[in-house]
Amino acid sequence: MRPTLLLIHGFPLDHTLWEPNIAPLSTVADVMAPDLRGFGNDRSSDGTLTMEKCADDLLRQLDARGIASVIPCGLSMGGYIAMAMAERAPGRIAGLILCNTRSTADTSEGKLGREATAKDAMEKGMHVIARGMVPKVLGATTRRERPAEVARIEAMIARQDPGAVAAASLGMAQRPDRTHVLHSFNKPALVITSDEDELMPLPTSEHMAHALPHGQLTIIPRAGHLSNTEQPEAFHQAVIPFLRSLAE
Repeated sequence: MRPTLLLIHGFPLDHTLWEPNIAPLSTVADVMAPDLRGFGNDRSSDGTLTMEKCADDLLRQLDARGIASVIPCGLSMGGYIAMAMAERAPGRIAGLILCNTRSTADTSEGKLGREATAKDAMEKGMHVIARGMVPKVLGATTRRERPAEVARIEAMIARQDPGAVAAASLGMAQRPDRTHVLHSFNKPALVITSDEDELMPLPTSEHMAHALPHGQLTIIPRAGHLSNTEQPEAFHQAVIPFLRSLAE
């Protein structure tokens, strides 16, 4: 039976982050790649957007489609949401893929940074946010060798709604440490990181892989924070065998 794979995009992006991946991953799974609340084509954001709200939104979407079991694949903020789903509905999570993310809460400094991002989004606009974020989310190799991808990601960030970006930034600051969720997750799990990811250094991924009873860690070379689109072939080489193993 083909598993259902739920691709959960990062911040401040939308479902088109996954454009390089949907067709290859659809060879082994039924793929969903929605926009999170307020992002992309969704304009329903209001107030602080917590990871729990996003998890509940996605669980309702699964209910609406009659899908009882799912494999969340979350990148960065999407990983925070995937872990919230695993905490809220563990019986529905058949496996877990956590990409370029962390299970720990923000530090005090990190929370201040989230608040500053929210303020900048509202006061300076998304073009300023986009120019500042691209060098952080894309690795040196991508920035040097793939100018079209750099332009794609910058445009994706720039077109997001400032209110949604502020709401999600504040919501991420509120998230708790969910390492205990990983400790109790007794199903297959894949942790993916990249050797040029400066936002989520390797120890954060090792921490999650060690916490998971059945966790495996893959390090993708020549990629930054957006491993799925910076090195899609290597990403697929990690994810497709994992999905096949769950379908057996």
